[in-house]
Amino acid sequence: MKTLRKRSRRVQQAKTIAKTAMLVGGITTGVAAGLAVQAVNRRRRNRFDWTGRVVVITGGSRGLGFALANECARLGAAVAICAREEKELIAAKEELEASYGTEVFQQTCDVTVKDDVDNFINVVLARFGRIDVLINNAGVISVGPQNVQTLTDYQEAMDVMYWGVVYPTLAVLPYMQSRHEGRIANITSFGGKVSVPHLVPYCAAKFAAVGFSEGMHAELLRDGVKVTTVCPGLMRTGSHLNAYFKGDNRKEFTWFAMGASLPGVSIHAQRAARKIARAIEAGRAELIITPQAKLAAWMHGLFPGLTSDVLGWVNRVMPDATDNQQDRHLGRDSETAVTRSVVTAAGRKAAIKFHQLTETA
Repeated sequence: MKTLRKRSRRVQQAKTIAKTAMLVGGITTGVAAGLAVQAVNRRRRNRFDWTGRVVVITGGSRGLGFALANECARLGAAVAICAREEKELIAAKEELEASYGTEVFQQTCDVTVKDDVDNFINVVLARFGRIDVLINNAGVISVGPQNVQTLTDYQEAMDVMYWGVVYPTLAVLPYMQSRHEGRIANITSFGGKVSVPHLVPYCAAKFAAVGFSEGMHAELLRDGVKVTTVCPGLMRTGSHLNAYFKGDNRKEFTWFAMGASLPGVSIHAQRAARKIARAIEAGRAELIITPQAKLAAWMHGLFPGLTSDVLGWVNRVMPDATDNQQDRHLGRDSETAVTRSVVTAAGRKAAIKFHQLTETA
């Protein structure tokens, strides 16, 4: 009898445990389903459709800026681009309109001059009646060791890549805040996360732009304006041909051109543009492009001192320069046998595609 009673109790306990498990499982499933529905609804509310949107891109006539203009036009947006060279802007406008049939507006604008920027933004608003996305992309690169970089190099870098982000952002903000809607993407750099040798003016300005962009993301969320900080690694845009090189300019150009050309080391500009467009759609706070850039930023975040020491050793094998080698040369004027070879063929192809270089150059 005792054995039977024990078995009965065990059966009853087993039934109770089973019922409890089913109840807990049902509650867990219900909670999970509820969270999934909320996530789907949130994504639907935050969904960003490019069709009919108006996108402003600084530095949009060539390089990554032109790749971004292509991507936005492909997605159905009207595009307004600015740069300093009118001839380049006209060529970009004609190609975009012929390729996508979208409306493209172009205007010369120096992003280092506040009045120029204010005028450009006001003209775009008057023409289209709205600005949905601002992509701050304009940049300048000066490569060389610190002893040949001048105060002018630092000032130019800050003017273009810091104030050239601040001026357009502040110009468009009142409009976006009044609508409680808008997207801003600031194209900074991996160099805004980790300062690398022979690019100190560039990295210093990019660090400043990252600080501005991250702070704006935090402040503007409550206004419905989403700011994305984009930190690309090496990209195949062809921009190395229009960058400036100082010191032993040919040696400097050689290592830089190889990094900006080799597949596996650099990412194709149009692929980077697609990633940036998706990050803007999602309203992401940050996008770091390329695995190498992500790893380096992660290492620097965890071990900043060690990372700087390692880069100090890297600097020992980079080209030296004397203090009187302060003249700067365009990449296209610093070619070597290596940079004219198959090693940089992908970079040269990208330069032609993204208007950094003509077919016959």
